[in-house]
Amino acid sequence: MPFRIVVFEQHGSGWLKTAGISEFGRDIIVEKVFDLPANLPSVIDEPEEFITEDFDGDLVLDFLKHPDLSEHLVRLCNKKGIPVIASGQHIQGAIAPFTCCGLGRLYAAGAYGEQFGIPEYDVEMRDGRIEGIKVRRGAPCGATWKVTSRLIGMTSKEAISAVGREVQYLCCANPSAFDPISGKSPLHFAGEVHIIALKKGIAACT
Repeated sequence: MPFRIVVFEQHGSGWLKTAGISEFGRDIIVEKVFDLPANLPSVIDEPEEFITEDFDGDLVLDFLKHPDLSEHLVRLCNKKGIPVIASGQHIQGAIAPFTCCGLGRLYAAGAYGEQFGIPEYDVEMRDGRIEGIKVRRGAPCGATWKVTSRLIGMTSKEAISAVGREVQYLCCANPSAFDPISGKSPLHFAGEVHIIALKKGIAACT
């Protein structure tokens, strides 16, 4: 049976990642997308008017922008026993990596966590240049997969220099966000995790 994902977003805020999951995921289906309006009151006293308990799945992805709605959604998911990933947020009860491509391998995230999160590459080298790249795990936006064709034919040094930049071009994370611990924006973080992944992939084949 496919792993069922339910998505909550505002005005299409998660559409690119939802499309990436559908394109690159295996035995995973996006069962339902709840798309709420973007323009909402700054304070929502009754979030149940916007999000009811009428949903079910193996995992919930929270791409909501409104903190009151996200907190309500996480409470509902905890009550229903459904894991919820709220990347870039700080909500008790949610799995909250800094970026979607910063998710570690967590049993609670099921098939999604096996296939999406911190990227992993298998690299083939020939005569000092990249001949092929296979993605074992990557960002749900699809950047990990889409960047590979741009690296074919490059030397390892050229590819390592290029991959972070190319991923940042494709990244859909909020560039204005900031992690006080690492001192990086989500775009810079995404670039770095892909650089590390490519370095590991190249090292494993040499």
